[in-house]
Amino acid sequence: SSENPPCSMAISNHSQVTEFILQGFSEHPNLRIPLFGCFLSLYLVALTGNVLIITAITLNSSLHSPMYFFLFNLAIMDIICTSSILPKVLQGLLSEENTISYRGCMTQLYFLIWSGSSELLLFTVMAYDRYVAICHPLHYSTRMTKMLCNVLAASVWLICAFNSSINTGLMTQLSFCGPNVITHFFCEIPPLLLLSCTSTYINMVMTVSSDAFYGFINFVLTLVSYGFIISSILKIQTSEGKKRAFSTCSSHLIVVSMYYTAVFYAYISPICGYNPERSKLAGVLYTMLSPTLNPLIYTLRNKEVKMALRKLFPCFRN
Repeated sequence: SSENPPCSMAISNHSQVTEFILQGFSEHPNLRIPLFGCFLSLYLVALTGNVLIITAITLNSSLHSPMYFFLFNLAIMDIICTSSILPKVLQGLLSEENTISYRGCMTQLYFLIWSGSSELLLFTVMAYDRYVAICHPLHYSTRMTKMLCNVLAASVWLICAFNSSINTGLMTQLSFCGPNVITHFFCEIPPLLLLSCTSTYINMVMTVSSDAFYGFINFVLTLVSYGFIISSILKIQTSEGKKRAFSTCSSHLIVVSMYYTAVFYAYISPICGYNPERSKLAGVLYTMLSPTLNPLIYTLRNKEVKMALRKLFPCFRN
């Protein structure tokens, strides 16, 4: 992470890295075809599931409520996240050498940070929506107005686009003049910082700051919201009332738990303790598995979404 003479000399000789090699899963050549089949299936299910949710919410007026409006945004984020990663992963599994251009790498990094951080921030907004719905049901319609929902959703997209621009912009200021093998299956901040031959101090400060905001603060706010929600549910007298109240937020709770588990698993250790294998596993969880399971969890556990899909697609009735 610090400057050294050979790299400085390389920079002056204009031997900047113009492309990176994504290590991917090259250390397991016998798994290439099975992994290709598995990842292609995950990608197709993720795309189909999220497009169906977007279509159902758009065309069904009964789903034009705050909860489904935020779910609509989550589905778009899932599509951006998985589409910025999986096509390149699939291509890499079929080719001998998996290379990505410098510009392509920075573009992939931008969309990954944008969609990933947007999901974390949106989870907090969705937790607040469930908090108001369960803890203050009589004031729900006056608090969660259409204007507020639009402002919250727009804020999530804009704040995260700004965050992604800063992180990606700082990455473009670094010089890469030595090794160019990224020990991952996509362009991610930790392995890229390890390849830089100029100081990464500012990048690391910004990365830690972003992680603290998106990972820790959002996680705490989500936990606080669910603390109040669970407390309110426990005060409900009837078991049927408790079951109904919990069913409105159980899907969100499952998705949040799954996503944060993957994120913490990938980023809980500092840059200096970066573990490629662990990061690859976490990467599969939050860039492939999570976008695939999100629509399934929300659809299978939600009667209103299932009814909307049956109306739009009669083939789902059986």
